[in-house]
Amino acid sequence: MANQSIRLRAGGAVARRQLVSRASRYFFLGATVLGVSILLFLGYETIVTGASRLSLDFLTNYPSRFAEKAGLRPAMFGTFWLMLITIFTSIPIAIGTAIWIEEFAPRNRLMTIVKINLANLAGVPSIIYGILGLTIFVRFAGMDRSLLAGGFTLALMIIPMTVIASQEAIRQVPPSLRDGALALGATRWQAVRYNVLPNAIPGIMTGTILSISRAIGETAALLMIGGFTFIRFDPGPNLVDFADPAAFLAGLNESFTVIPIQIYAWSIDSRREFQANAAAAIIVLMVGVMALNLLAAVIRERFRRN
Repeated sequence: MANQSIRLRAGGAVARRQLVSRASRYFFLGATVLGVSILLFLGYETIVTGASRLSLDFLTNYPSRFAEKAGLRPAMFGTFWLMLITIFTSIPIAIGTAIWIEEFAPRNRLMTIVKINLANLAGVPSIIYGILGLTIFVRFAGMDRSLLAGGFTLALMIIPMTVIASQEAIRQVPPSLRDGALALGATRWQAVRYNVLPNAIPGIMTGTILSISRAIGETAALLMIGGFTFIRFDPGPNLVDFADPAAFLAGLNESFTVIPIQIYAWSIDSRREFQANAAAAIIVLMVGVMALNLLAAVIRERFRRN
């Protein structure tokens, strides 16, 4: 007797759910393809427009009224120092806050309110942080429109995001690692230090790098606190200032510009030559962000192997 295959067909509500499932799969696939296609198109247009302007002179020259002589040097220095201030200010606070909330804080209504507020702060528009930085750091603290004020403002902006990412990474660590360390006589901090953190570091690093990538591309908050669109000096301390704390601090109190602000200044210029400069600066910024993401992937993979 020949083998006969029996094909069962679902009916009623089950059939409708299967139809919706298949339709949603193709819908989300189409949305993904559309988003990636638009991104590739914009990237291609940017590269075609700005590739001709990329050169060593473009990276080392100061801004100019003449497009062919204009460069990114002050913006690159400003971005470098601003990111250093942001990283060394925000990351210890954010990771320490996440560790305390997840491992040491009491589970009560107050902590629930704190977690809800952290989630809300992560979604606040950056312009609000710019207004906050202008009020607290520029006017109240008297930092003027300096690198310190800009770095502290960006630190405020990325702390909630980094805290939430670090909390999620810590939650992914199996509870058995904590319980086993405590059962063997370790203190709570020793269990966190030697069992929880090594396993949470890949996720923490990923969230941290993504937060920093957002800060690198920030424009609105820095414009609010007075980031300049045209300066002809190198913001931040010089190499010789590292031996002199007063000179180093004075360098951090200088005015500044960053790559996103320089892109904004060139992009609103109607001349085609400056549009090419803006595209070239976008390429430089994209390379920097991609390098950070690659660094995050390498660090995450190394910790996973260990």
